[in-house]
Amino acid sequence: MTDQPPPTDPLDQQQIARLVDRFYEKVRRDQMLGPVFNPAVDDWDEHKQLLTSFWSSVALGTRSYRGNPMGKHRGHPIRAEHFEHWLALWKQTAHEVLPATQADRMGDYADRIGASLRYGLGLNDGSRGLGLPVVGE
Repeated sequence: MTDQPPPTDPLDQQQIARLVDRFYEKVRRDQMLGPVFNPAVDDWDEHKQLLTSFWSSVALGTRSYRGNPMGKHRGHPIRAEHFEHWLALWKQTAHEVLPATQADRMGDYADRIGASLRYGLGLNDGSRGLGLPVVGE
């Protein structure tokens, strides 16, 4: 990892919470993603708080998230096209609620996380997942 200067327009927890809230309101109504997420989420307010914690840990280094994203996504009817649609909707929403440089940064984080999840779930072009047991499921 290379040392990079801190961004001149840092994100804050409130901006991330606003992004997560707006994004998952769209997901709930989305024709492709809603049928995957809605049956899997019992309490949307709690889920959005958890995801705000996750994205704050990613973008702000808060280390407030405790969970297993790979394990949480296993066992759900997720296909590769869901990831592409999720990423496009995430980036669109980020650009609606954040300044461009911050939205781009959140999109970059999502690209990397999505690539890792797709790999681990065996959704990359013809590749297989890691085949490792998931701890904590």
